[in-house]
Amino acid sequence: MSKCHGLCQEYKKAHLGTTLKAKPFRCTSHAKRIFTKYGKKSQPFVSSDGCVNFIKENDEVLVAGFGCKGHAVGDIHGVHFKAVKVASVSFLALHKGKKDRPRS
Repeated sequence: MSKCHGLCQEYKKAHLGTTLKAKPFRCTSHAKRIFTKYGKKSQPFVSSDGCVNFIKENDEVLVAGFGCKGHAVGDIHGVHFKAVKVASVSFLALHKGKKDRPRS
């Protein structure tokens, strides 16, 4: 068998139709659009399931970097940031039910 697996027909037949069994970001949730105070638009990644529902219109959202040097991570195209807090309460505390969202 040669070193170049792409040219070998047996290798192609053996690995035909194989994909990842667990997709890493299958049920991802993104905030639609968040405007920064400098006028730029960003589309952050919201980690826990259902935490997008905690973000209301005109809320302050703390955004952190997500990936190496501003590049996208994995198969999430165009997402360079992750949302950490909304209205000065972390998404982890909101998701676990330790804190309630403050009324504004």
